[in-house]
Amino acid sequence: MELSSAIAMGAPIGVGLAALGSGIGLGIAVSGALQAIGRQPEASGKIMTNMIIGAALIEALTIYALIVFFILLGKMG
Repeated sequence: MELSSAIAMGAPIGVGLAALGSGIGLGIAVSGALQAIGRQPEASGKIMTNMIIGAALIEALTIYALIVFFILLGKMG
């Protein structure tokens, strides 16, 4: 198997796994935030702020995986 064909098969799988992990992580984060707001509605501002910061960090990892995908895509050609 050549390097370019290994990259062609592995890169999309890697991006898909990163997106799957990001989706699971965001689901857990939002679920926890909604449960916390349900218990303490008066703290919803702080909870939402922390959840949004966490969601941005989770999404950043997916964006890094996408950037690596495009770098590897450039190496194929």
